[in-house]
Amino acid sequence: MTAQPFIEARGLSKRFQAVQALDDVSVIVNQGEIHALVGENGAGKSTLGKVISGIVRSDSGTLLVKGRAVSYANPHAALQDGITTISQEISLLTRQTVLENVLLGQEIVRAGVLYRRAMLQRFEELQALTGFSLDPDARVRDLRAADQKKVEVMQALARNAELVVMDEPTAMLPDNETVIFLQMVRQLKAMGRTIIYISHFLQEVLDLADSVTVMRNGRTVRTARAADETPDSLVTAMLGKSIATMYPSKSPPPPDAPLVYRVSGLTSAFLSPVDLDIRAGEIVGMAGLVGSGRSRLARTLFGAEPITGGRIAINGQTVQIRSPSDAIKAGIYLLPESRKEQGLLLKQTARQNVTLPHLSGLSNLGGWLHSRRESREVVEILKALNVQPHAPNQRVSRFSGGNQQKVLFSKWLLRRPTVFIIDEPTRGIDVGAKQAIYQLIADLAQQGMAILLISSEIEEILGLAHRVLVMRLGRIVAEVPSVDGVLDQGAIIRAAFGAESPTAPQKEE
Repeated sequence: MTAQPFIEARGLSKRFQAVQALDDVSVIVNQGEIHALVGENGAGKSTLGKVISGIVRSDSGTLLVKGRAVSYANPHAALQDGITTISQEISLLTRQTVLENVLLGQEIVRAGVLYRRAMLQRFEELQALTGFSLDPDARVRDLRAADQKKVEVMQALARNAELVVMDEPTAMLPDNETVIFLQMVRQLKAMGRTIIYISHFLQEVLDLADSVTVMRNGRTVRTARAADETPDSLVTAMLGKSIATMYPSKSPPPPDAPLVYRVSGLTSAFLSPVDLDIRAGEIVGMAGLVGSGRSRLARTLFGAEPITGGRIAINGQTVQIRSPSDAIKAGIYLLPESRKEQGLLLKQTARQNVTLPHLSGLSNLGGWLHSRRESREVVEILKALNVQPHAPNQRVSRFSGGNQQKVLFSKWLLRRPTVFIIDEPTRGIDVGAKQAIYQLIADLAQQGMAILLISSEIEEILGLAHRVLVMRLGRIVAEVPSVDGVLDQGAIIRAAFGAESPTAPQKEE
């Protein structure tokens, strides 16, 4: 049977003051499919999703829902047609219970009183439908992120949602909880729901979606079957250039480059003995599957998780790392995997975020902050990293994802680290911003910095690293060297899955 359109946009346009967010956009979303929207920040994909879900109104054009022209004044009007939204930020009443959130607006009342027994029965029906297992009386704030997303899914089903617009729903989820959420999305499709899926994660999109629409500068570039696309083809459509051109040329350090960082026999509650070396100007990639221990190792090296044994040396001198403060004093900085949960204070300004680890160096002996010096140095680093806008007193929450990430880099580059541990440098940012981050990392290495690069995106490891260490089950199981500037992707993947014998990295004395 030929799929029937659920949504048909014809020539939609929307302007926000001087910004043309949508420019004559036309797209068809068929019933029962997962339809992805991809593009850089500012491409118009989120605005299109908001028009469909009633959050904003288009200035012109026609939106058809199941063949009927609509112009929603608000999300409630869209919900009457079975359309709702799950966004990047959790939009739940976190102090209320799971039950209260799932049936928000759908409460069952008798004689003006909530009929709890009937509400629990409805809740159990939704759990049976989804296969979830949640405590109805648990407070939402006490749930992990993936379970909060489950509450949002159940809430959508309780409202009889037929189409769910998902805008960057996995951007704030760790890898293991992302896997759970994507299973939920597939389950919704199996139940006959239609999904509009907006994401920067291109491989995630290709693994999940039936169709994908590429947007650029407020226009649709093309719509195609996801099975006919690749990450490279999507990037080319989004930017007009391929993935290969996104990475700067590699400049490996000379063989006699000084050994800056040496870790010998490092252990923790979660790590087997770890050995690794990084030379000046070297980018060492750290690969591995979800749960392999990469981020745990990063936090341990930074003193955020206790070290139980081993030795860490900087330029041949042993250093004791018992806390992040010790690491910072030793010149070891960590850019964490989640900028929003671990890296930035979103309600504070860029200036406050950038100088937070360095206040002692910006203060006099009496503890008074040199505010002029602070402002001058913050403006300089924001300009050097091309943070847009150059607004040190703007709240970080008002920056785009890519510029938030640049603020996080600024925080750790205000004072030059000796060893820079970078965990998921481009998570949740668009491909244009990624290219700027890649060039920054390459430039730092060329300046002689020792860099440990951790990424779940194998393309980033291949495109930036000079050699790769592979982790599995809390230990380094293989080292993959670069041969004529090329890394063996197959060897990395086989080691990550344990498909070949472990090869411990060899250290040079």
